[in-house]
Amino acid sequence: CNAQPIIESFLGGQVAVAHNGNLINAAPLRDAFEKQGHIFHSTSDTEVVIHVLASPQQQESPDPVASTLRRLQGAYSMLFLFPDRIEAARDPWGWRPLVLGELPEGAPVVASETVALDAIGARFLREVEPGEIVTLSDQGLASRRFAEPADPLACCVFEHVYFANPSSVLFGRSVQIVREQLGEALAREAPVEADYVMPMPDSGRSAANGYARASGVPYREGIVPNRYVGRTFIRPTASERVAAVRLKLNIVEEIVRGKRLIVVDDSIVRGTTTRAKMDQLRQAGAKEIHLRISCPPIRHPCYFGVDFAEAEQLIAHGRSVEEIREFLGVDSLHYLSLEGLLRCAATEQLPP
Repeated sequence: CNAQPIIESFLGGQVAVAHNGNLINAAPLRDAFEKQGHIFHSTSDTEVVIHVLASPQQQESPDPVASTLRRLQGAYSMLFLFPDRIEAARDPWGWRPLVLGELPEGAPVVASETVALDAIGARFLREVEPGEIVTLSDQGLASRRFAEPADPLACCVFEHVYFANPSSVLFGRSVQIVREQLGEALAREAPVEADYVMPMPDSGRSAANGYARASGVPYREGIVPNRYVGRTFIRPTASERVAAVRLKLNIVEEIVRGKRLIVVDDSIVRGTTTRAKMDQLRQAGAKEIHLRISCPPIRHPCYFGVDFAEAEQLIAHGRSVEEIREFLGVDSLHYLSLEGLLRCAATEQLPP
């Protein structure tokens, strides 16, 4: 079972570890431990972290947590829960978000996104800095470094494109506002005559609002999501992903029949689920489908915490936009340019 947090007892006591990201050196570390007789209970790279922490090399160091983090390579926002404290850390590149907050009674809290702080009535204090460890205990907050911030940083733009909750503020920017600006930029780059701008729920909704506002084409919802089906692009097989799409999305035929639609979505990964969505619209009687994507083509895998497939499975790898359009069966297809994406998602730390 790869469910988190992973809880173990070792020489240093009991610890629970939760991790957002992906360790690119987890496999060689695990292989080395298994050769020494270590037993693993999951396939998660998070479990490798516990074995590193429990090793004599780290336990004999003045700061076992910092020593452990220095052996990790990749993307991680990580939390260690000990009986007397929480240690929260972020990798030196700042790939994944991690934020600090404070409850009304003054107790410190930590979360991946600011929306989690809002849910418990906590006040946002600041982001955990890249290369920083923050200790939360009965004594309050304490900070130390295990590494200097990388130059340049590498905050993942896909957080703003897809992952993060629209209500959150990440890397100093409102997710909702960034996504609306992505849609506005897309409208300027790829205008087309149509009856409605229609979002692909749920992650395309914010960009569709921006597109509609910038283009003057009316915004209309004609694709209704099933709230009991989770994210589809992380399903392990193509057939499961397509089946999940048909369960997840219902088309309002009275709205789409005979209409020219601008459908706005956040991204296309493998393409199979997107084609299934477009097929549903065609079957419901859509006259034209103009697909607009609020990020550039995903041509290469990501190894830092995004479940993208191998290069050969990515629809944009080795294919032109026209070839992708033919595969999807739409009348036109346009991706937001890389320049447009970076301009919209720019921060003080990461200028365009």
